[in-house]
Amino acid sequence: MDQAEAWRPAVNPWVIALAVTLATFMEVLDTSIANVALPHIAGSLSAGQDESTWVLTSYLVSNAIVLPLSGWLSSIVGRKNFYMGCVALFTISSFLCGLAPNLAILIICRVLQGAGGGGLQPSEQAILADTFPPAKRGMAFAVYGMAVVTAPAIGPTLGGWITDNFTWRWIFFINIPVGILSILLTSRLIQDPPYFKRRKLSETHIDYIGLGFVALGLGALQVVLDKGQREDWFESHFILFLSLIAAASLIFVVIWEWRHKDPIIDLHLFRDRTFGVSNLLMFMLGFALLGSTLLLPLFSQTLLGYTAQEAGLALMPGGFTIILLLPLVGFLLSRYTPRWLLLFGLLVLSFSLFHMTRFDLDVDFRTVATARAIQAVGMAFLFVPINTAAYAFLPRDKNNAASGLMNLARNIGGSVGISVVTTMLDRRGQFHQTFLASHLSASNPALQARLKALGQLVQSHGGGPPGSSPVPYAIIQGGVTRQAAMLSYVDCFWFLGVAILLMVPMVFLIKKSRPGGGIAVH
Repeated sequence: MDQAEAWRPAVNPWVIALAVTLATFMEVLDTSIANVALPHIAGSLSAGQDESTWVLTSYLVSNAIVLPLSGWLSSIVGRKNFYMGCVALFTISSFLCGLAPNLAILIICRVLQGAGGGGLQPSEQAILADTFPPAKRGMAFAVYGMAVVTAPAIGPTLGGWITDNFTWRWIFFINIPVGILSILLTSRLIQDPPYFKRRKLSETHIDYIGLGFVALGLGALQVVLDKGQREDWFESHFILFLSLIAAASLIFVVIWEWRHKDPIIDLHLFRDRTFGVSNLLMFMLGFALLGSTLLLPLFSQTLLGYTAQEAGLALMPGGFTIILLLPLVGFLLSRYTPRWLLLFGLLVLSFSLFHMTRFDLDVDFRTVATARAIQAVGMAFLFVPINTAAYAFLPRDKNNAASGLMNLARNIGGSVGISVVTTMLDRRGQFHQTFLASHLSASNPALQARLKALGQLVQSHGGGPPGSSPVPYAIIQGGVTRQAAMLSYVDCFWFLGVAILLMVPMVFLIKKSRPGGGIAVH
């Protein structure tokens, strides 16, 4: 047994898992908690609604840039030091966000907060992969999964409740006690394993060119994904310019980093087929998770008339389902190969999205909540097996670099998913409205009968004689608009369902491995 296999942490691994999950939960929560508070932030800081969206974009940009760099930064300062530094930066910048006197200061603080938060998820994942033996990694990633998968779902609801009952500044202040507790626990409980090789900065050749183009490419890409639909995509010179910069920069990064002797992003990890497929599946998991997490509350509030709190309650059974199932999935990974769990998860997730295509304007609360719970079953059977499979055939000293790329895949997948569904909602809504309106001709007897009935109804409530009031036409137009919007949501659910179903063949590209202790190969 080599040193890597023989080493075990000095304290109970589950204590370490809970300690590092604290800060990560708050960081993931912050990606969505500020969404519903934007109108309050804009009003409080005398900013326009469009300007206030930079509060979200700035966080996502800096977060995306730091994610793939976390492994490289950890190798220089040490993983424990890097993790504690990220928690400290995240906590301090959260405090400064809450105190921000104007929008410019708030955006700067959000950039710092995103930079600190960007290092938390990959660091935690690498810590868990090293702390737990292969046979128990599934259960460890289940704890991590509870934080990462449930936080985006409860973020908007929690943010709305805090904003309504206190002030938007408290959505940042709540991070402070959690951050302080996390730093105290980390300093006492966590240690770098003996095989973790920390490099001396004086002896490290820093790849400034790679670093600069990674930041430029990922930063530009995140802005494009976040603001593309709002700016009408390539009709905007700003979005077109940033898209060209992102594409050119990221292509250059791939070529440059692949050939560099000391890359800041270890793209050679993708030589392992299982790791590459795991990244693709994680990208699609983020795509479906955040895409549907955006669609369901929006559908509930705009078409069903739910309040923000009621929409959050409709998502809640899904969160509970994930929390209950993730430990079971972790246990099953010690008995079965990840491939079969992934296959089951993809099929259930795809089925749940196709089931949502049966929604209509009269769908009840129970049906919406049940559909989300079914979807959560699929999510639970994907998140942990994907992470477990990704590390299965990698040397332990590559865990840091691998975790950064895995988390980047999920985050970019989520951003792409949100961009795609918002664009589809708008474009397909216009298409369906045009199609439905084409049937509203004066010669349509059903339309004339409906207008006559509405005219009589209006007259009975004190309106003018039938045909003289515009109200019946407005009612018909409102009905067409709602029906077109409903059909656009159905199209989005169909699209997500097909996209997930197409991932099923990818599962069979993952290398065969034995469950439990036979998963990892070093």
